[in-house]
Amino acid sequence: MAEEMKKKKEEGATKTAPKGVRPTTAERIAGDAKMMRKLYNPFLPSELVAGSIPHIAGSEEESVWNAAVQACGTERVHFSYTIEGGKCWYIATPSSALASNPDSWCPLVAALPGNGEHWDKETVYLFEEDGHAAALRWDKESGRMQLFLGASRTILPKIQSMDANFVTVNSEMADICPWTNRELKIDLLTRAVGKMMVVSGVVTAALATLYILLMLASSSLIQPQLDETKTETEAAAMQLLRSASESLENDSIKHIFRIQELLDNLQQIEGTLLRYEVKEGGIVEWEALVPRTFSSGSNRVLKGAKPVGNKLEADGRVRIRGSR
Repeated sequence: MAEEMKKKKEEGATKTAPKGVRPTTAERIAGDAKMMRKLYNPFLPSELVAGSIPHIAGSEEESVWNAAVQACGTERVHFSYTIEGGKCWYIATPSSALASNPDSWCPLVAALPGNGEHWDKETVYLFEEDGHAAALRWDKESGRMQLFLGASRTILPKIQSMDANFVTVNSEMADICPWTNRELKIDLLTRAVGKMMVVSGVVTAALATLYILLMLASSSLIQPQLDETKTETEAAAMQLLRSASESLENDSIKHIFRIQELLDNLQQIEGTLLRYEVKEGGIVEWEALVPRTFSSGSNRVLKGAKPVGNKLEADGRVRIRGSR
């Protein structure tokens, strides 16, 4: 047993010194990164509980917290746990036990299954500090984890009397395993979410302001062009209106002159103008009553007019139709 213990101590001596605990993402967002201690002091609380519960994926922390609350008899607990072999292995202590050492960690946690100082479940893990000692072992028959805590003069003889290998956890070489406190974690997450909301609001407001400024700048640049285009459009519209007005005036005068010309010529031959119509496309069509002796070729104004049907009107005259 002495040779195996020596071998494990030599293997432990080859480990690198633990690095400082880096701030989590939530701590960085909440602005607590600079306030977090880079190194935690090893400390053995006067009250410790240990145990294991079945692993339920997604609710590990809540399950461990509930178990620690029941074991410690208070909701204000600090705990640390690992997941291995379908179970959550945890060590917890009442928060009041850490009142004098808030920035501390328990090196015995490093011996939980899955952590760096855990070798196997046949080994007893021991940590001693200031006359107090704690030991972690697994019962060979039931496989349950057992924790011994008390004065060194009481615990050490008891551990040495056990038929098992034991290893002293070296706090200088072990990886730091900080405590978890649910209330502090919720407060941290609340502040992180609040800060993210404030930052996102500021960013959104800044983007909205920038967008408005860009719109104002673009409108000030485009406005002169719009004014110029508006002026040109209005000028073109007025020109079209004038052209249309002139065209209408010219056409009206022409048709009035034509009607008067027809009336004069029909009067000379005792004829009557019945209809004068301007159709689509400017086509003119007129009808008149003339004597039966009328010949369209004998009158320049009425030239091209043709009789409408073969019947005479009631007064004995002929209906003619022209398109000039």
